[in-house]
Amino acid sequence: MPITTDSGLRALLTQVKTIAMVGASTTETRPSYGVMKYLQGKGFRVIPVNPSVAGQAVLGETIYAALADIPLPVDMVDMFRKADAAPEVAEDAIAINAKVLWMQLGVEHTEAAATAEAAGLQVVMNRCPKIEYARLFGELDRR
Repeated sequence: MPITTDSGLRALLTQVKTIAMVGASTTETRPSYGVMKYLQGKGFRVIPVNPSVAGQAVLGETIYAALADIPLPVDMVDMFRKADAAPEVAEDAIAINAKVLWMQLGVEHTEAAATAEAAGLQVVMNRCPKIEYARLFGELDRR
């Protein structure tokens, strides 16, 4: 079952240190750029993955063409892609021994989630780590 509880999300965000962002953008107005910048500010290492701009840099990190090209261990794969890309991203996350597959807001794919979970990954669907971090660690006004 994908993680949906606050305690589960909080635990996950506390344990994760390195995040590969599939679908990262070099464009400042794109949501992935803002999420990457925010997560970096919270102490996460965010490694961008986007084959169309591989070799370039964004926010001080080299962009890789694929998850398999990242030369260091990755805890979480944050997917900024449409749902139909989820099965491939799940398989790639499994192949690099990631611990978590996180599908962004609006992205759900039950088969990809089941594949990842069967391989031992934790899965989050239809949520944003930036929003969840801010909500769970007291950065959002709750008036």
